[in-house]
Amino acid sequence: RGTRIVAIDPRRTQTGEEADLFLGIRPGTDTALFSGLLVHLADNGALDPRYIAEHTAGFEPALERARQIAPTVAATAAATGLSEAEVETFFHLFRTTQRVVTATSQGVNQSAQGTDKANAIINCHLATGRIGRPGMGPFSLTGQPNAMGGREVGGLANMLAAHMHFTPEEVDLVRRFWNAPNIITGEGLKAVQLFEAIERGKIKALWVMGTNPAVSMPRADRVRAALAKLHTYVVSEVVANTDTVRARNAILLPALAWGEKDGTVTNSERRISRQRAFLAAPGEARADWWIMAQVGQRLGHAKAFSWPNAASVFREHAALSEFENRGTRDFDLGGLSDIT
Repeated sequence: RGTRIVAIDPRRTQTGEEADLFLGIRPGTDTALFSGLLVHLADNGALDPRYIAEHTAGFEPALERARQIAPTVAATAAATGLSEAEVETFFHLFRTTQRVVTATSQGVNQSAQGTDKANAIINCHLATGRIGRPGMGPFSLTGQPNAMGGREVGGLANMLAAHMHFTPEEVDLVRRFWNAPNIITGEGLKAVQLFEAIERGKIKALWVMGTNPAVSMPRADRVRAALAKLHTYVVSEVVANTDTVRARNAILLPALAWGEKDGTVTNSERRISRQRAFLAAPGEARADWWIMAQVGQRLGHAKAFSWPNAASVFREHAALSEFENRGTRDFDLGGLSDIT
């Protein structure tokens, strides 16, 4: 149907082989490539001034910074290791194609310059109004399955459950819903900050669940060294011997793999799917929610962690999203609060 694919990758993968244009950039130069693109769009009348004025802030400083990084096609080519012809072809294709989706994954998200790379890509979409419309937008393909579902239930250091934030009003709402007078009132540490705090000795206990930070985190050697400093180290895993498990002696809790789990997942387009196990739990493996509930109960909060099954956890999650909502918050799963 006329769709053209551009693959940007230091390695020539199968995706690169099938792409209409393959850009084998020098590792770590995504920011330079998309900074050059932003400059090109500005210099060739491809911006959307109305969208910029109504929906963005700080555009001029962002453009000025982009000019410092990659002011010309030649500078972009020199920074990325591409030919000038390749850069020009990519810039022209983005500028003249109205419906553009830029799909990114771990090479952008979890690199040492991940924030700069993501911002550079998003800025190109914001500057041209190619965002939040059919067939347009930056699209993060996160490396972990159900990453969107994890965010929805508050699995981020800077968010509460149901996409609520640490404003006094929303903290109070969550406190009253759960009758939790000692609820946290401010943001925690994000992943990189977390391991820096472990390295400094500020954090002495860590529970790793459903991830392998000794491999996936930037500066993995420092992450492994930090893990070795922990006093208490717990890992919930389906694999008995991972890099994260080997980082130091861990309390290993056998968890369920995806085919053994019962619950829901949310994909990148925010569609919730009911998942039912088709394999029996092996050995002593248990569901993540069950493991956490057992810990909560043994810490003296039996009533708060008394779920009988995964569906009851979801119903509580849906009820929170609906609590005192009245249409004021976009995230509302009240219609699914009777799921079984």
